[in-house]
Amino acid sequence: MSTSSFICQLPHSSSSMSYFEWVLDSDASHHMSPDSSSFAFVSPSSFIHVMTVDSTLIPLASVDSVIKPHLSLPNVYLISNLTLNLTFVGQIYDPSDYLVIFFSSFCCV
Repeated sequence: MSTSSFICQLPHSSSSMSYFEWVLDSDASHHMSPDSSSFAFVSPSSFIHVMTVDSTLIPLASVDSVIKPHLSLPNVYLISNLTLNLTFVGQIYDPSDYLVIFFSSFCCV
């Protein structure tokens, strides 16, 4: 990930979030986003599904990089059924490059 600073504030509900905000998730399997306009390139991925916490299978539309002025994430799943962007801590955490700090209402990378 090539960003000098990544700070997020968790909202009270996903409905108050915009596609510009990303939530750090320690339980996700990959970075995920419903916003196809954030992707560098969208190529359809058929026959692949992601299982949610409640065991629902949702289709994966594509896998590619999200590149924004403040954020660059490789291998992001495009899943149109999501209501927010998820950043998987395990994909960005590298002890030699990043420090992840969680507070009660925000986090810093």
